[in-house]
Amino acid sequence: MLSAFFLMLFLSFTLIALFFNFYVRQHIEISEVARPVPTYNTRQNVLFFTLAFLYITFFVTAAVTYYLSKTITRPIEKLSAFATKIGQGDFTQNDFGFKDDEFDNLNMALNDTARQLSIYDSNQKTFFQNASHELRTPLMSIQCHAEGIAVGIMDSKKASETILDETYRLSDLITDLLYISKIDNITAAYAVVEVDLLEILRSCVERQQPIAEKNKVRILPDFNEHSIDYECVGELISRAVDNLLSNAIRYASSEVLLSCRREQHEITICVMDNGNGIKPETLPFIFERFYKGANGNHGIGLSIVKSIVEQHHGSIKAKNTENGGAEFTITLPLKAGGSAE
Repeated sequence: MLSAFFLMLFLSFTLIALFFNFYVRQHIEISEVARPVPTYNTRQNVLFFTLAFLYITFFVTAAVTYYLSKTITRPIEKLSAFATKIGQGDFTQNDFGFKDDEFDNLNMALNDTARQLSIYDSNQKTFFQNASHELRTPLMSIQCHAEGIAVGIMDSKKASETILDETYRLSDLITDLLYISKIDNITAAYAVVEVDLLEILRSCVERQQPIAEKNKVRILPDFNEHSIDYECVGELISRAVDNLLSNAIRYASSEVLLSCRREQHEITICVMDNGNGIKPETLPFIFERFYKGANGNHGIGLSIVKSIVEQHHGSIKAKNTENGGAEFTITLPLKAGGSAE
């Protein structure tokens, strides 16, 4: 590209020189007719100085152009090489420090991209390592009991019940893994629409009611409005509340309270049980993936809730109540349109 530019520059100056020389010669010939004076030396001097001026101008312009082009192409070459490294999986950030603000801003954007991809890559590796470990445990149990039935050293009925329990557990785990993988997909997009938030919460209560009755637990909805219109991804909010209710039912002694309040700038959804609460040493880690507290399943449910809430630019907190139970509070901003895209 640069060589083609210089060739065009050279040809342009050559054509200009030839045209200028032709113009001067014609002017001199006209002057000779009007005033016949020997003009040979004058003609040669004009031609010489014209060509000298034009070619000196050409080489000076070429040198300046080459210098300026290099000041542009060098940063582009560096940034192009950096982008190639990112594409190959090397997320090491650089400190080029360009003088031009445009290139420096572009470099900062690429560094930020590399940082985010590095975090995403690290999280994905950790996720798959933990997922492999969690999948291996029920599979080993199923294999062990199946082999026990095959060789006749285990009671077939008890072993079959264990296999079924582990199969259900494995199915739930795979469902959660697929769901959280879908949520974490950086290219995923969800449709944000206006929904009746209280209608979503009522549907969650209906779905969890059979499990609550089996555990002899009552779910008590506490809504002070008939409806609350809210822009969100209804599917995700529904899943988050389902997970909180399911978790509360597991640990409640007899009751689970589900409340929802709309305030001036935010909406709060609270799920509270009357169980034994959360151990103080466990409280800081309950939203981490694959962290299992006492009687926990596989440590994914609450992390899904946290991911969903953060996609809606909200927050979630957990604490123990004065009566000893656990309380989970989701805070969502009223202006949530487009937050989950």
